[in-house]
Order: sequence, then structure tokens, then C-alpha cells
Amino acid sequence: SNMAEENVTLVTEFVLTGLTHRPGLQVPLFLVFLVIYLITMVGNLGLIALIWKDPHLHTPMYFFLSGLALADACTSSSVTPKMLINFLSKNHKISLAECFTQFYFLGSSATIECFLLLVMAYDRYVAICNPLLYPVVMSNSLCTQLIGASYFVGFLHLVIHVGLLVRLTFCRSNVIHYYYCEILQLFKISCTDSTVNMFVLLIFSIFIQAFTFLNIIVSYIKVFLAILKKKSEKGRRKAFSTCGAHLFSVSLFYGTLFLIYVCPGSGPVEDKENMFSLFYTIVIPLLNPFIYSLRNREVIGALRRGMKK
Repeated sequence: SNMAEENVTLVTEFVLTGLTHRPGLQVPLFLVFLVIYLITMVGNLGLIALIWKDPHLHTPMYFFLSGLALADACTSSSVTPKMLINFLSKNHKISLAECFTQFYFLGSSATIECFLLLVMAYDRYVAICNPLLYPVVMSNSLCTQLIGASYFVGFLHLVIHVGLLVRLTFCRSNVIHYYYCEILQLFKISCTDSTVNMFVLLIFSIFIQAFTFLNIIVSYIKVFLAILKKKSEKGRRKAFSTCGAHLFSVSLFYGTLFLIYVCPGSGPVEDKENMFSLFYTIVIPLLNPFIYSLRNREVIGALRRGMKK
């Protein structure tokens, strides 16, 4: 009976193995990711502050961009601080509640980002294809509703997955071979059959990713066709540069999500998955504020005005 009792010992905390086991790499990696995290937070929160402060940036496009920057700051903050602590400490434990919370916020912000990228594509579509109707269609109230809806759907979507996670028990192993609480890794070490969880996750991720991605693509195809019809060279250049930045960000984000969740499989999985998800949890939130603002005259103008003050 003693053996049987020991087998049923339920796991109440996990151990995250982190990015690498090599002791010599811990401090250099800590420094690299600390710098990345600081730049990410300054970039995203700075962009939000700039958009709120400068009246020239009080337009729907920048309103949506500040919503996206907030989601990026949330993505990065749900993963990086814990990872930084683990680089320096010997104790890599994470409680069940902490683990589920991490997954909840990371998943919510990814979902929010999908819908905000769609909202931004729709915004560009209205601005370029129906410029005369734009001020009427993209009213303040609609903008607020679209951002509100994106955040609401994001937070609600993850309630479903975390609700299904709570029914799983963990007794096999408490080691998560990853640098954060990633849901596919949790399924691997669960003692309860996680088929239902897997199925629900797959259905929702495919639906959300396909629905938002296809609509984004359709919007931009219409936008590009409209741009090609434009008479003025200057107008064409400006429209291309704005939409180019958007499309670059969209392809980075969906490319990685697709590679992680829709076609996992071939090759040495651990390293490849680690690389892709590092990209989506850490690199994209770092790049986004710069992709959207570096080639953007309005943002750079706002920055200069801010500096003068």
C-alpha cells in the first residue's frame, strides 16, 4: 500500500529547466535578456506615453498601436522576469498557481495581439479604400469598442483553457523542459488524459489564427490594390511604408505562432520549439514598437517635440 500511496503523490509545484543547463552561460544570458527586457518595456511603454501625450498622434491608428504596445509589454512581462530570476537562482521552482497565471497572461496577450492586428488592418483598409468615410466610420467610440472587444475576447478565451487545465492532475514528473509554463509541455507531464484539452486548444488556435490572419490578408490585398490606383507618388510611398511595417509585424507574429502551434513535429523538437517561442515571447515584443515607429515621420516628430519640452 505504501508504494501505491507514493505513486499518487500529486505535484503542487513544477521545476522549469530554463534555456540552458550550462553554468557558464547563465550570467551572460541573464544580462542579454535583462537588456532586451528593459528595451522592450521602455520601447512599448514609451510609445504608449508618447501617443497619449502628443495630440498629433490622437488618431485611430495610434490608439490601436498603443493597445498593441500594451499587449506586447504584457507578453514580455509574463515570461521574462521569471526567466531572469531562474538564470541567477539555483531554485527553479514555480507553483501550480504561478504556472497557470503565467500561461493565462501569455495566452491572453497573444490572443489580444491577433485581434488587434486584425483591427489595425481594418483601420488601414478604411483609411485607404474609403478615405472620405474614414472619420465617420472610425469614430472614437468605435475605436474604444474594438480595443475593448479585443482585450475582452483575449481574457475570456484563456479562461476556457485554464478552466480545462484545472481538471488535470500532475503526478508523473514535475519537470517542465522549457523556460516558461507552456501548455503543450503541461499536457506532456499530466497524469489525466489531456485529449479534450488538446482538442479544444487546437480548435481555438486554428480558428482564431485562421480567422484573423485571413481577414488581415484580405484587408491588405484590397489596400495594395487601392494604393496602386493612387495618382500621387508621395501618397503611394507613404501608404506603402505604413502598410509595409504592419505587414512585416503581422508576418513575424503569425509565422512564429503557426510554426509553434499548427505544425509542431519534425526535427529536434525541444531546441526548435524553444527558438520559435523565444521569438514570439521575447523578440516580437522587442521589435514591434521599433517596426511601427522608426520609419514613421509622425512618431519621430512627436519624439522630437517631446525632447524639446
